[in-house]
Amino acid sequence: MTAECYPISVLPHLSAIFQEFTEMRSAAADAPVRQFYPCSPFDPCWKQGTSPRLQPDRGELVRVLREQNMSWGCGEATIANLDKLANGARAVVTGQQVGLFGGPLLTLMKAATAIRKAQVASEAGVPHVPVFWMATEDHDLDEVNQAAFLGKNIEGKAGVEVLRSEFPHHGTREVGSLLLGDAITPVVERAEELLGFAPVAELLRECYGPGETLASSFAKLITALFREFGLIVIDASRREFHAMGAPVLKYALEHADELHDALLANSEALQAAGFHAQVLIAENSSLLFVVNEQGNRLPLRRVPRAGGAGREWKAGARVYAQDELLLLLESEPERLSPNALLRPVFQDALLPTSAYVGGPAEVAYFAQCRVLYERILGVVTPVLPRLSATLVDEPVRAVMEQHELSLRDALEPAGDLLQKLGARAIPIEGKRKIAAAGNALDAELSQVTQWMGAMDEGLGRSAGVAANKMRYQMNRLRRLAANWQVQKETHLAKHAAAVSDLLFPEGHPQERFLAGVALLARTDVDVPRLLVENAEQDCPGHRVFGV
Repeated sequence: MTAECYPISVLPHLSAIFQEFTEMRSAAADAPVRQFYPCSPFDPCWKQGTSPRLQPDRGELVRVLREQNMSWGCGEATIANLDKLANGARAVVTGQQVGLFGGPLLTLMKAATAIRKAQVASEAGVPHVPVFWMATEDHDLDEVNQAAFLGKNIEGKAGVEVLRSEFPHHGTREVGSLLLGDAITPVVERAEELLGFAPVAELLRECYGPGETLASSFAKLITALFREFGLIVIDASRREFHAMGAPVLKYALEHADELHDALLANSEALQAAGFHAQVLIAENSSLLFVVNEQGNRLPLRRVPRAGGAGREWKAGARVYAQDELLLLLESEPERLSPNALLRPVFQDALLPTSAYVGGPAEVAYFAQCRVLYERILGVVTPVLPRLSATLVDEPVRAVMEQHELSLRDALEPAGDLLQKLGARAIPIEGKRKIAAAGNALDAELSQVTQWMGAMDEGLGRSAGVAANKMRYQMNRLRRLAANWQVQKETHLAKHAAAVSDLLFPEGHPQERFLAGVALLARTDVDVPRLLVENAEQDCPGHRVFGV
């Protein structure tokens, strides 16, 4: 296996606050980013844990977790970790939506990072266990009902194929409870074909049967992939967990205006520091969702008070009185759930969390929800960045070495990468002629535009515009030569497509787009173990692993 380390900024579309967060170790003591996080992601202080005001009965928590994990086929290592949790161990927590076939590669990286961080803390003398929180209560189906796959190798089917599971009567129901049904069978069969009937394909068939839900199939898969590492998986949509976390939901109901004002003030502080708020705080928004009588999950909105009237809430066309929602929380707590900002607080009122492992978006969320932690739990949970990496299998790595390509090259648009390969394939004599012509043209144009600018400023500007047009035509000659080379050497297009499809599929970093199981099938390397062993992040940026 080979490994390379790049700064995290090599990836596109990262928020400014995430980039500064990952560089906090070297940031100035008064750097604006520090005010939004309790500690640096590389500060070991998180291992000591925090003591939030709210924590459930540890015995009841472990009882329900044990029941869930055994139903998903956990191994002895998970049972041992549940025993540790019952005896006072703390937790490193991560989580993800229950995406089809396990979701993108980043799901595996989150689990691996939580496992490794728990190992490191335990080795330092503070017992920890890794916990994976499945976001089963989300209702956005489009974010979880698809998985992106590739052809088997660079000689096989080109391009990306996205598989989807259909749920025609979904509405806005919580996605974790959706039954896969018979419609999943042809989807699994197509996945097996794309995976080349690798061992992981058999695992998909075992986990994704017609009688499973999106939550149970996801749980069985992630449990199987990390069975030897004792990963504890939780589906918090159950009534028992909502009853344990009811104090957080009650606080969000009874202090809605206070929390809303605190979030607005924090958003203004973020903007003043040069960052942006990841979640927009709308005028009458709240931190809660309610499941209505039809089973749809709807956002609860605060109704402006009229005079001395009591608080009212609205979800869709339905209006709820405050007391009505408080009674619902007592009798059917699972019908109330937190939004993206309150969810971490709800989670850490259930679990003895020392740190949460998140991706760029979640790190940005934590900058906003810190004010909720302070008011509801009294302490802010540290957030740690997950492992960020790209996996390159042997056939594609050979192509990259042949053309002397790096990750930066691969993260260019596919057309630009192909142009680069064409330009590099131009015979040396042609390269010299093009370079000589370009250098000579640039030198002559520079002299002419300087002379004309000395005569008259306006004339110089016009000359500069005309000169740039000539330079453009020179670059067009370079592109024409590269395109001709691409047409002549047809393997270049295949090579560019193979690199782009694996490393930058459809313009997205691999870890955010390709299904994790699609990468597992392309190598004999034990990828879950590889990720765990490298998740301590000796490289604080982005890793590239040859597998």
